[in-house]
Amino acid sequence: MLISRLDELDEDQKRKMFDRIELVKAEDVLSSVEKIVNDVKAHGDSALRSFTEKYDGVSLQDFRVSEEEFEDARGRVDDKVFNALESAYDNIKEFHEKQLRGDWFYEKNGIRLGQITRPIESVGCYIPGGGANYPSTVLMTVVPAKVAGVDSVVCVTPPNKDGFVNDYTLAACLISGAKEVYKVGGAQAIAALAYGTESIPGVEKIVGPGNVFVTAAKKLVFGDVAIDNPAGPSDVLIIADETANPGFIAADMVAQAEHDVNACSFLVTMSQKVADGVKDILEASEFKRDETKRALEENGAIVLVDNIDEAVEFSNNYAPEHLQIVTSDDEGVLKRIRNAGSIFLGNFTPVACGDYASGTNHVLPTMGYAKVYSGLSVYDFLKLISVQSLNKEALEGLSDVIIALAEAEGLVAHADSVRKRVKR
Repeated sequence: MLISRLDELDEDQKRKMFDRIELVKAEDVLSSVEKIVNDVKAHGDSALRSFTEKYDGVSLQDFRVSEEEFEDARGRVDDKVFNALESAYDNIKEFHEKQLRGDWFYEKNGIRLGQITRPIESVGCYIPGGGANYPSTVLMTVVPAKVAGVDSVVCVTPPNKDGFVNDYTLAACLISGAKEVYKVGGAQAIAALAYGTESIPGVEKIVGPGNVFVTAAKKLVFGDVAIDNPAGPSDVLIIADETANPGFIAADMVAQAEHDVNACSFLVTMSQKVADGVKDILEASEFKRDETKRALEENGAIVLVDNIDEAVEFSNNYAPEHLQIVTSDDEGVLKRIRNAGSIFLGNFTPVACGDYASGTNHVLPTMGYAKVYSGLSVYDFLKLISVQSLNKEALEGLSDVIIALAEAEGLVAHADSVRKRVKR
């Protein structure tokens, strides 16, 4: 891995670093995904069966996970893993409960104003699966929805070659209270959640990460249903000074690269010693997956900057999904950060903490979307509704303002609705 000085990078090199959207173009698959979405919308379960057989290699008649399947999965999950999922659940639930804020009101000059919160009624959680298993994503999507008070939480996840859902995934569903789980994945699952089929209910909002086909499908159904933030390749940016442990940083960059070949791992440091140390460790490392090595080679970078100001500016422009700050003044640097999905402070806070068990959410904005999006939270499942109440005297006090503005906009009936009450 090369070490580059920031001031020596040309514009093309900088663009390649920052323009992560080039790594995955959902637009490239929109045409084929649109056909899938329309087919499911028109033909429901029969289309789901066809696509499940085509893409997952399994023929299913009933998509819903049965009580027996839940029980069998629980019996096969080692207590150590089940207990770990329960501990993670407790931390995630506690963190997201802290985000809740009750209704509030205040009064001024006879005007009573306030805000109430009400949950979305139904939500669909997409859980990646098939050959892999992501029980942590079950917790990260279902728990905040449940904390927010969503009545109906539906999970969809691809089946394996035997037509079942991964045992760990089902264990996480049991722990988080997700009792309605369907064995369907990909774009067809998103379409099913958006429009409903004979067996899968339609929902009001779809959340959860997925591959480029899932992302494209979510873009297509947006408007008919709500979706969470856009998803793309995962990334980490690490700001480090001479106090950072090169071995820890190298491990974190490898962990990020483990996601897939498009994952991005950046180190921005003021220390030549740290840069050299990380580079040497990475070059001497042996990887269990060729994709990990390829991700580091193609989408990894070590960037030397002159001072912390340059590092912070680089980070804010990059808007990382995960930002690690490992400096002699982590809190001071934190105050200057404007854009990040989730932030990890110090030598002993790897991204894996947030991925699994500390309590924060791991469904985060990628591809620089941290400039305008937040990570998944209870707020994604709540509606904020304003409330107001005026007595006659209060309306009289506001009437001149309302009438003047309404007439300025040419909305005479608006003005008259006030005049009739105050007799002006």
